[in-house]
Amino acid sequence: MTGRLSSPPSLDRVGGKALHCPPGSWLGVIGGGQLGRMFCMAAQAMGYRVCVLDPAPDGPAGSVADRQIVAAYDDAQALDALAALCAAVTTEFENVPAQSLARLAARCIVRPAPSAVSIAQDRIAEKAFLRSCGVPVGAYATIAGAAESAEVARELFPAICKTARMGYDGKGQVAVTAAKDLPQAWRALGSVPCVVEQRIDLRRELSVVLARGHDGAVAVFAVHENEHRNGILAVSIAPARIPPETAERARGIAVQVAQGLQYTGVLCVELFERMDGTLLVNEIAPRPHNSGHATIDACIDSQFDQQVRSLAGLPLGDPTAMRPSVMCNLLGDVWFDRDGVSRIPPFDAVLAIPGARLHLYGKTQARPGRKMGHVTVLGASVDEALSRARLVADILGLEAPR
Repeated sequence: MTGRLSSPPSLDRVGGKALHCPPGSWLGVIGGGQLGRMFCMAAQAMGYRVCVLDPAPDGPAGSVADRQIVAAYDDAQALDALAALCAAVTTEFENVPAQSLARLAARCIVRPAPSAVSIAQDRIAEKAFLRSCGVPVGAYATIAGAAESAEVARELFPAICKTARMGYDGKGQVAVTAAKDLPQAWRALGSVPCVVEQRIDLRRELSVVLARGHDGAVAVFAVHENEHRNGILAVSIAPARIPPETAERARGIAVQVAQGLQYTGVLCVELFERMDGTLLVNEIAPRPHNSGHATIDACIDSQFDQQVRSLAGLPLGDPTAMRPSVMCNLLGDVWFDRDGVSRIPPFDAVLAIPGARLHLYGKTQARPGRKMGHVTVLGASVDEALSRARLVADILGLEAPR
């Protein structure tokens, strides 16, 4: 463990747990990636000190945190040390062991609650929850064994078979054309519990990022329109190029999900818009989201500001967008030329574009497919931001935003 420990300020408490954590308090985050890094920066700007728990000693969050506990996420001694230091703890990703969150929750505030994170960890539980709170989801089936993999109705196909747990960024899923191919696809995924989702006539992908306070107050950001490539988010446009009534439906669905979870924290709800304009919930992320990174530059209060406020028990901030934005993800591929030779990307040319804001995550090694940073481009209109983002893409050798 590194960093200097000092006594935290006095806290308002009920049952030994802080209700309100004033600036100067210690906040904790489990996970040392770029989301944790941006949380640290937002918390420190408000006067908080942050302790990160992560097994990697050189991760993006640990390099800016006030203190880091280098340990596994299920290390009981490390978890107890984090709870003893911090008034409240959050997580930057959803696959923290549930028992670790429960151990922390017995000693300090944990937001979002372990129960909400647990639902998002398992696609089968997630689908059941979404149906139970009345939001629209696509047709799907669940499979846990060989017999079930052979019994899924052929009307569901073509489909995508996804592992119930641990899948992200296109990993842990296989396209399945016909019912007869499902058993083989299921075995290829390791014969683990899976969901089989019917492919839909997709017009566009959308996401809604919101914050919900411990008092039930909700602040919703503009709807984002997303482009994925090879299963990884490539571009996010805000506000989405959709009719106002579609945006209101999307925001309403997201609030319904948050209320159903009795959620506290920042939540992202990912949606599909079908060709006929109907919306379906794809999945939820109980944390800040890649598609919401532009809020750092475009909004009065960012998704990370809201994460700090909701965790510390402060009033939520203002999610209003000051300007339209286009966010372009930077994968490690940008650090290599077409022949695979490493290079320094021409960021000087990127930063010469009006409205371009560069964010690099402090990762020491670039690898193809690894998220290394992002560029947010602002404009007076979505069209202007898109035009500028296309210049960024051309300079860096990215596929241009559509």
